[in-house]
Amino acid sequence: MDQPSEQQSAVSIEKVLPALADPMRRALLARAATQSVSASQLAKELTISRQAIAKHLQILHDAGLVQRKRQGKAVVYATVSGPIAATARWMLRTVERWDQPSD
Repeated sequence: MDQPSEQQSAVSIEKVLPALADPMRRALLARAATQSVSASQLAKELTISRQAIAKHLQILHDAGLVQRKRQGKAVVYATVSGPIAATARWMLRTVERWDQPSD
């Protein structure tokens, strides 16, 4: 599989890091990672409104961190690992460069 270019990774990082900055969005991702889940299910399990859940899910979707799929009348969300993996690779490369002794 092809690796994303530096420019593609940068675009992904610009969306991924702000999306991950919010603790509620991280909680939503953790929950959706265990199994596909609807916004209604998440609202029942968490202490915020369905509208707030929908807003957070939209941000995660825009960052490419979740995908939506219709199941009957419900829309369910599942995590997508690619954007986080690309961000992690960039971060590792950056740390490796920083850890190299300078001349």
